[in-house]
Parts: sequence; structure tokens; C-alpha cells
Amino acid sequence: MKFGIIGAGMIGQFHGKAIEAMAGGELHSVFDLRAEAAEQLAEQFGAKSFSDIDQFLGDDELQVVTVGTPSGAHLDPSLAALKAGKHVICEKPLEVTPERIDLMMETAEESGVTLAAVLNRRFHPAMDAFKAAVDSGRFGTLTSASAYVKWYRDQAYYDSAAWRGTWALDGGGALMNQSIHTIDALLYLAGPVASVQASTACLTHSDIEVEDTAVAIVEFANGARGVIEGSTSNWSKDGHPARVQLCGDRGSVFLADEAFEIWDFMDTIPGDTEVHQSMMKGSEAGLGANDPKAINFEGHQKNFEEVVNAIAEGREASVNAMEARKAVSLICAIYESARNGGSRITPG
Repeated sequence: MKFGIIGAGMIGQFHGKAIEAMAGGELHSVFDLRAEAAEQLAEQFGAKSFSDIDQFLGDDELQVVTVGTPSGAHLDPSLAALKAGKHVICEKPLEVTPERIDLMMETAEESGVTLAAVLNRRFHPAMDAFKAAVDSGRFGTLTSASAYVKWYRDQAYYDSAAWRGTWALDGGGALMNQSIHTIDALLYLAGPVASVQASTACLTHSDIEVEDTAVAIVEFANGARGVIEGSTSNWSKDGHPARVQLCGDRGSVFLADEAFEIWDFMDTIPGDTEVHQSMMKGSEAGLGANDPKAINFEGHQKNFEEVVNAIAEGREASVNAMEARKAVSLICAIYESARNGGSRITPG
């Protein structure tokens, strides 16, 4: 399928590399209001460039659009692409409120096209093993499920673009921007949340509207309890990995980025040997923990391939809009709880 990229910034670069490497897709065109930026990215991948959105979307050869604009600016280009009959794969968060996501979903349904999200941290062998362990009931009764993103962003990061650290275009801070993939992983593994109680603060940055520190107590629908902690104020030389930790009365698993710190079950199976031999954590630095550019595009590649395969097979992609909505809804509930003194909130 022929892809077009909306947004020729850093994320557009990742999208271009992922599309170039993927099976079933090729980069056809690039759109950015900054004509020079669009031309540079398009030239890098041998694609066409556009600075007029109508001309970009009016290209009959274009089939799939990826959206990599700032978080709170996903709605308009996505709606335009959906209404033009293009399939859309939009970066995280899909949008910054559940209501905006609902509008995108309604438009996709009316247009008869696919709306999918970039949930790239779902696509690696350790996550596959983790999900299989959950689905097969190896944890017994799930009792604890938590996510920790203790990252660092200096003041220059927020000062580098006017949209960073704003409610309107960033949608939030350490949770909505940096922690959303880890929160998505927590929900993917532990299931829906019944309620949250939260506290947020901005402790080490200036001239931003959003939080750089957040903690939430989470009660899951299955009865498990846990914590979500997100920060951009936790310095370390190499950066801490993003962690998802699940425990039950028959097992415990701690995932750090794409490898396990703990894989321990009361009842062992032959596949545990492979996990211990090939998926355990070494001394790697956290992926993107201190530098947002320090991630690879393999997850994006697999994410895009999943969407293309789903379209070809006439099924819903595993990274569909409703899946992406779950993390946004939870984060918005955390923000609501924090604004209301830590009151108990049920995600909508």
C-alpha cells in the first residue's frame, strides 16, 4: 500500500524509516506546511512532497496516511484524511481527550476506512511472552499491576518548541507524552481500570502548564491494585527503563522496556527456558529515557505491518482506535482526580 506522512519532523523521520523497512507498504508522499521540511524528508525517501493538504489528500494513489503532528493537533489532519477516504495511522496519543477520539472514530466509520494508532511498544518478543502468560492464567489471581516511567527531560526540551508542555497541544505532561506507551502496556496486560486516585505536580521545570511528576493509585476491574508513576524529572546517567510489573498468587513478571528483570512462576513450563536465555534484562540504557530520539523504528514497522495486514484481511487491527482510547481515557481520569484533590475517578 502507498503511504503518505503528515508531519516532517522527528516523528516523520521514524515513520519514513519504518515504512521503508516494512513489508506491504511504500512511502509515496510527505505533507508539511513547511514546504522545505516536506521536500527534505520526501527527497530522503524518494517520495513526493506537498505543502497543500488538499493536494496531498487529493492524490488518488495515496492509500494510507500516518500522522505525526503534535499530540493536540492530531484531530484536524486525521479528520481530513479520513473524510478523503484514506486509512489513518496516528501517533500516540491518538488525541488528547476521549471525546476527540470518539469524533475520529465516528468519521472513520462514516467513511468506511481504518483508523489505527501507533502502539509500537506492543510489538516485541518479550511483550508477546508477557501477554501469553497473562492470557493463559499463569499469574493465578492477579493482585498487583503497576507501571513506572522515571525519565528525564531538561528545560531545553520544553523550550525547544512552543507546543511542548501545553495542555492544548501536548495534552498533558509526563503521563500523556512520555508514559502513554507504558500505560497502554499496563492496560493491555492487566485489563480495564475501575478507579484511580492521583496527585500531580510540576517540580523541576518552569514555564510549562503540565505535570513533570505524577502518581496514581489504580484499582483494576479484576480486583488487582497498582501504581502508575510518571516523571520527566528523574535524572540518571543512562536513563531508567520504563517498567511494567504484574504479580499474582502464582507468579511475578517485571518488564523493563523490552526485556525482563523478573520472570518467575510457581508452575514452570518449557517456554520459560527460552525466556531466561534470550529475554532477560542486561545493562542497557532506557529506551528514550533521557533522549526522545533514542528509540528504534522496529516497533513502528511492525505496527504499520499489522495495520496493512488487517486492512488486506478485512479485520480490525489490534492497534485500533478503541485500544488507543483506553490509555487516553485513563490518563484524563488521573488528571481529573489530581485536579480534585485525589478524589476517586472512574475512567470514561
